[in-house]
Amino acid sequence: MDKIVQALSTAYKKDHPGVENVYVEVNEARKDLKMYVQKEVVEEVEEPGAQISLEDARAISAKHTLGDIVNFPVDTVEFGRIAAGNGKQVIIQGLREAETGMVYDEYNSKTHEILTGIVQRIDPRTGNAAIRIGNGAEATDAVLTMGEQVKGETLVEGQRVKVYLVDVRRANRGPQVIISRTHPGLVKRLFELEVPEIADGVVEIRSIAREAGSRTKMAVWSNDPNVDPIGACVGQHGARVNNIVNELRGEKIDIIKYSETPEEYIAAALAPADVTDVWMADDGKACRVIVPDDQLSLAIGKEGQNARLAARLVSYKIDIKPESFRGSAEEAAEAAAEAGAKAEE
Repeated sequence: MDKIVQALSTAYKKDHPGVENVYVEVNEARKDLKMYVQKEVVEEVEEPGAQISLEDARAISAKHTLGDIVNFPVDTVEFGRIAAGNGKQVIIQGLREAETGMVYDEYNSKTHEILTGIVQRIDPRTGNAAIRIGNGAEATDAVLTMGEQVKGETLVEGQRVKVYLVDVRRANRGPQVIISRTHPGLVKRLFELEVPEIADGVVEIRSIAREAGSRTKMAVWSNDPNVDPIGACVGQHGARVNNIVNELRGEKIDIIKYSETPEEYIAAALAPADVTDVWMADDGKACRVIVPDDQLSLAIGKEGQNARLAARLVSYKIDIKPESFRGSAEEAAEAAAEAGAKAEE
């Protein structure tokens, strides 16, 4: 209604140069609309389209004084073709802005949630996928860029996919919905949907490190000592975690138990490798981890993936050494100590 009022005012002013103040009175209950040209009462009229003399105003009503506003009804308005066209455009633009605002508010409230969309088109040049999200008037199109798609995953037109809503931005062509299939939040939301204990708040996901399409490490914690956080996430015979792995097209998921003790947390993060010892640095978030010689490659992982994900999960720099390094390091320390003692003598 505001846009319609604005359109009428704009159209009337275009057809009546000099008129500045136009007031439109709307009675929505009676579906009635009236228009007035407003003029200010002054001693001497300089702008006839916006002012009226005190003498003329008192001829209308003796109550008028200087500074009053007099409303002149506009009984019939003959809009010119251009003015009417401009008014129509204002109304159409207003409706579009209202629809855009509704779509923005709808999806802005779903930020960091999982949405289901249908693949509309795949760009053969860039590999970007156009995905239709939602139904009816609140449906919108989003682009799943190649960088936000899981490596090795093939999307086809008409396929239903779950995406993570990263952000919603206002743009000239309507709201821009930023979606992803590689964001760690996707894994977190999938577990919240699959595991009732997480949805209830009994089990918490403290940290996630993900390399989409390959492997994810997730640290979980239970507020109830009687609830095993890892068992709750894995489910009976692995049913819960397998559903998520299938949704992620076979991506491996390591679930570890979170600990407030850094040494325990770091040792758990390097699973499936066994950790013999953890040496924390005196300052800074760094540590050295000792593992059995035969498990060094397992701790590091293929192309360093296991160590890289563990470091991101715990937010520590991790230096992995075999047990044979411990012996050589101790021998070196003893030799240095002996050399220092001889120097003092």
